[in-house]
Amino acid sequence: MLESLVTGIRAAVCEAATLEETAQSVAAWLEANRPRTGLLTAAQRRGNPEHYEQHVLHVEPDGSFSVVALVWLPGQETPVHDHLAWCVVTVLEGTEHETVYRLDEHAGLVQDLESENPVGSVSCCIPPGDIHKVTNIGAETAISLHVYGADIVHCGSSIKRTYALDHV
Repeated sequence: MLESLVTGIRAAVCEAATLEETAQSVAAWLEANRPRTGLLTAAQRRGNPEHYEQHVLHVEPDGSFSVVALVWLPGQETPVHDHLAWCVVTVLEGTEHETVYRLDEHAGLVQDLESENPVGSVSCCIPPGDIHKVTNIGAETAISLHVYGADIVHCGSSIKRTYALDHV
């Protein structure tokens, strides 16, 4: 199952030219070929009580993309952050709450919108200006599949920088 997922993502990445086209191509492929939590092992579905858990499932040999499962226990969240590279996310289990921000030259960090991302939803983050925070506000575990346009093992994280919420 993971092999066919990677093959499909690889084809979507290869057919696009710009960062935005690549993210949209991967998003379209994920929408048409909805992955399920069954592609994860029991260990990859386990969360960590201290923080959301990242499980790297695949890194393309040329570093052009990585596939990562993130497991969120209730109440866990990311800091407000942006990304090193494009990212496409699909929710496999539970619901993720996303708060999107923008930088305003006069007001600083401004909350732009909020969304609930249920199972099957697909969204894209394309730098620059992809500032957001993700939270599991539900009572159950949430699991999402992230495809990043970078070698996450080499980079260590998809996060480029974090932002303090006291500016919101």
